[in-house]
Amino acid sequence: QVQLVESGGGLVQTGGSLRLSCAASGRTSSTHTMAWFRQAPGKEREFVAAIRWSSGSTYYADSVKGRITISRDSAKNTVYLQMNGLKPEDTAAYYCAASRLYSSSYSYSSQYAYWGQGTQVTVSS
Repeated sequence: QVQLVESGGGLVQTGGSLRLSCAASGRTSSTHTMAWFRQAPGKEREFVAAIRWSSGSTYYADSVKGRITISRDSAKNTVYLQMNGLKPEDTAAYYCAASRLYSSSYSYSSQYAYWGQGTQVTVSS
C-alpha cells in the first residue's frame, strides 16, 4: 500500500502561483509513475502531469504546458506541482496519484491504484 497526502492548495488571483506537494509513504520503493490530476465541479477528472520515478521523465497535458512543472524529491518521497500563470480555468480539486506497475501510458486515471484526498485550488479573476 502507498499513502499519498497532498498539500499547498489555496486561493490565488489570476496570474499567480502555487506549489502543490504530495508526500508518499508506505511501500514506495516500487513506485513507477506519479501524476497529478484535477477535477472541476461538474467535469470529469483530467490528467495534468506525470513523472517517471526512476528516470524523472515528465509529461504534461497540452493545457498546462509552459505554465506547470512536475518534479520529485526521491529522498523525501515527495512530488511537487509548481503552477505559474494560473487562470480561472485551473480552478479544481487537484489529486496526486501513484502507480507501481509499468505502463507506457501515463494519462489514464485507471492506471493509478493509489490516490490522495485532494487539495483545492481556486483562481479568482
